[in-house]
Amino acid sequence: MDGTRRVLVAADKFKGSLTAVEVAERVAAGLRRVVPDVRGEARPGADGGEGTVAAAVAAGFERREVRVAGPLGAEVTAAYALREGTAVVEMAEASGLHRLPGGVLAPLTASTRGSGELLRAALDAGARTIVFGVGGSATTDGGAGMLAALGARFLDADGRPVAPGGGGLARLASADLSGLDPRLADVELVLASDVDNPLTGPKGAPAVYGPQKGASPDDVTALDAALGHFAKVLEGTEGVGARAAGYAASPGAGAAGGIGFGAMLLGARFRPGIEVMLDVLGFAPALERADLVITGEGSLDEQTLHGKAPAGVAAAARAAGKEVVAVCGRLVLPAEALGRAGIRRAYPLTDVEPDVAKCIADAGPILERVAEAVARDFVA
Repeated sequence: MDGTRRVLVAADKFKGSLTAVEVAERVAAGLRRVVPDVRGEARPGADGGEGTVAAAVAAGFERREVRVAGPLGAEVTAAYALREGTAVVEMAEASGLHRLPGGVLAPLTASTRGSGELLRAALDAGARTIVFGVGGSATTDGGAGMLAALGARFLDADGRPVAPGGGGLARLASADLSGLDPRLADVELVLASDVDNPLTGPKGAPAVYGPQKGASPDDVTALDAALGHFAKVLEGTEGVGARAAGYAASPGAGAAGGIGFGAMLLGARFRPGIEVMLDVLGFAPALERADLVITGEGSLDEQTLHGKAPAGVAAAARAAGKEVVAVCGRLVLPAEALGRAGIRRAYPLTDVEPDVAKCIADAGPILERVAEAVARDFVA
């Protein structure tokens, strides 16, 4: 190496194979094999979904663990990240699909209560800014569980708390938000999400994302009606009123099973997930030091171009005049689309190992070999 070329690795996870941190480690190992004195650093990518806390920890945040309710109520150990008054909270840590006991889906009863408990833990730790990353949720409860964990009350006609999950909201008779944790008023809550769905309707959370969480067509209908009823009851609730209807119709209300709607009730400010995470993880100064940026994720496809981490990294790097290449498990984007996104070239694992099953099973070693090719082409 000529001593001036510095490499920044800012790739997202290879879902099902490698975390973002592991991707960075494997890429670095491959680069060093060709250029032993390569100067580089890692900023594992995250767009607010799964792996966001791990990326924050890799960037220097402190990992904090707390016991919270999982999506069906059983306690789980969940983590958030904290640094200098800023907390990164990942809802999937508490309420994600991977937290369902035995992996059995529960579209009507899964609750976001644990996500609210994570937010409360961040408040207890003194956080003044909370970045709340959503994605990978098992839930479709409109954020009701989260709000309940933070002090809200949702009661049926007999004055009893409604059952957890989106299904239980069908029996909601009254809501009371006066007991919400008062510390929320003094905290900047940023919801990191790229979802622009409203709460209900043909493009709402139940219709679009419910089937991924196990909802049958009848379940989707029931959940859509329950969330619509939830918003209607809130319209008649002191402290919310007519704003509830506006929130329900707003882009992003349907994020993560409607937790976007609940976050709006808490005063959350929406920002694109990758944009806020690049800020939080200190990407800009690292980018300034770099000559080459390596980004990527498991599959570079059409979804990548719509707010995913590699697209955000490439856009920022291009604006700074930096060269960008990508590594991935599989590549389905043509070179022209990559170019428009600011990615000069992509290196899929399948170039080294055509067998996709082997790529998934042995992603780490294969990625190191891919990184060797990157080093030969762009670093050496």
